Amino acid sequence: MDKERFELGLAQRKATLGAEYVEKNLAAADDFTRPFQEAMTEWCWGFGWGDDAIDAKTRSMMNLTMLGALGKMHEWEIHCRGAITNGVNVEEMRAIIHAIGIYCGVPQSLECFRVARKVLEENDML
Repeated sequence: MDKERFELGLAQRKATLGAEYVEKNLAAADDFTRPFQEAMTEWCWGFGWGDDAIDAKTRSMMNLTMLGALGKMHEWEIHCRGAITNGVNVEEMRAIIHAIGIYCGVPQSLECFRVARKVLEENDML
């Protein structure tokens, strides 16, 4: 493990998803899941999010589009919260879901709208 990249990833992960959420996930890791948590933090968040060629807001918008396309709704909800933290507003969220509907189908966009509404309401944005 690259300790420096892990620490960068940990900082990026906490900045987007919230320290409490990240610390809870890391604390819940055991011998079975800890290697994955560490690798994911280092690779996804350190290598991927640690590259400043794309700003955090744009990266969040890309993630929502890809996760929506894959139908990974649990992760979509987590990253929906992170996208709000990174500055994605209601109109941008709507446009992302429209793109998902166009390229991935109406049923998938309806799922994204359902989850986005829940998260936006929790954040007093609707």
